[in-house]
Amino acid sequence: MQVCLSTNHLLWNTALGGHAWVFLNWALGLQAAGARVVLLERMRFADRPERLADHLRAFRSRTAELGLTVEVTLLENAEETAQLDPVRSGLEGLLVPIEQLFAEADLLLNFRYGLPQTVVDRFARSALVDIDPGLLQTWIDGGQVCPARHDLNFTIGETVGRPEARFPDCGMQWIHTPPPVHLPAWPVRGAPDDAPFTTVTNWWGEYELIAGQSVNNEKRSSFLACLDLPQRTRAPLELAVYQESEVGSELPLLRERGWRARPAGEVSSTAAEYRAYLQRSRGEFSCAKASCMVFANAWISDRTICYLASGKPAVVQDTGPSRMLPDACGLFRFADAAGAAAHLEALCDPEVYRRACHDARKLAEHHFDAARVLPRVLDAALAPRSGRDHATHG
Repeated sequence: MQVCLSTNHLLWNTALGGHAWVFLNWALGLQAAGARVVLLERMRFADRPERLADHLRAFRSRTAELGLTVEVTLLENAEETAQLDPVRSGLEGLLVPIEQLFAEADLLLNFRYGLPQTVVDRFARSALVDIDPGLLQTWIDGGQVCPARHDLNFTIGETVGRPEARFPDCGMQWIHTPPPVHLPAWPVRGAPDDAPFTTVTNWWGEYELIAGQSVNNEKRSSFLACLDLPQRTRAPLELAVYQESEVGSELPLLRERGWRARPAGEVSSTAAEYRAYLQRSRGEFSCAKASCMVFANAWISDRTICYLASGKPAVVQDTGPSRMLPDACGLFRFADAAGAAAHLEALCDPEVYRRACHDARKLAEHHFDAARVLPRVLDAALAPRSGRDHATHG
């Protein structure tokens, strides 16, 4: 079985280890399920083909270190094809020809909302994967995004397409799947008693138009509502912030309020460094974007499930009623800074913390284990159907 992943720049984002694990958990889980995984990405470096070859070799080396054998196919436009043709022989063994991919792939799992219909239609079976529940549907409804038709539409949002959803389904049929974590890549790891609760976070973001209202969707705003949290608990707290030029001026403010604060690049420049950082933490403390609370979409971060899999309790912002997320059993959800402080303070008790570590891993095993999640995805996506019956939107 060959599965193609069309991702959001996994191949090119070499310095964003956290972003990489969104897709690495899928790829590693699919590989463990017996799939040959091929990555489909847009072309870069067409004007520097020697740089492209070096990048592909480095990518192959990095993924091999993580236990992943993944092949690569690049989408090229006519200009890029012309630039690469003179050196095509030097890329042999590094790229799967796209026509070969179309002929051999059993399934496209598409994380790129803008992949053209003409490309999607070349695959025997196709499924859109929504990792921005609520936002994606809002973007589609507002005409900002117009995804191609696929045979199926998966979403990690529990409420997407359900009667209780606070956003439209866009006339599309949605199948919920929990985000997967490849447990062998995230074994249980202990932490020193003085290790902090950590997270790796983007600080800045964009305003989103939600139900006619402009909503500040920056993680920064949610964290600033908890700015004085270190003064309310004995638990040490650390933020690793993906840095833009204006962010540096706020790191001293965080430190003044008792946070350990650092640029995320210090701890997550590669997927391996990111994993090591999470696993030497005592647990996670993190806030969510405002849209998650507005939508009440029961969102859980791909990062949080990596903490859980590692046996690390997570104290995270409540994103709405859930059929599977507990409020205080390995995962501790809070509505405000006072609630967060209460959870963190409780976890300062050694026995409470020990039980929480056990419960965190069990939660990951029960709900997010890729060995359980991805066979269900494959069964649904590859189930026989009469004709080419696309899951459409209106």
